[in-house]
Amino acid sequence: MNADERKRENALRLVEDHIGRHLADSEKTGELRSAASFGKPLHFGDGYEETPEALRMGFKVLKDAGFVPPEVELMQSIESLRQKLDGAPDAADAPADRLRLSELRQKLAIQLEQLRGRASA
Repeated sequence: MNADERKRENALRLVEDHIGRHLADSEKTGELRSAASFGKPLHFGDGYEETPEALRMGFKVLKDAGFVPPEVELMQSIESLRQKLDGAPDAADAPADRLRLSELRQKLAIQLEQLRGRASA
């Protein structure tokens, strides 16, 4: 282990110790037990439970960092295009939009199937 790795490891240990002290203090004062969610399972919402278990943590980290998985971006594009078509079904560009919508749905289906395959592997 080189010097940079040791520094990083020591810094992480200090952070863990700091967090541990705060948790211990909160436990002593009763702050933790007074929380509405104390002793209950965490509910992350936003499809966490529906996400394949093997992908949950990675997707959660991305979400917390403000990144959206490509599949979600596709879903958003599909919904936006669908709403556009619903609002103006006879517009001049509607046939091209319907084709694009079909392509996006197909691309999403393929990506979701690939994710299911990776999650079950």
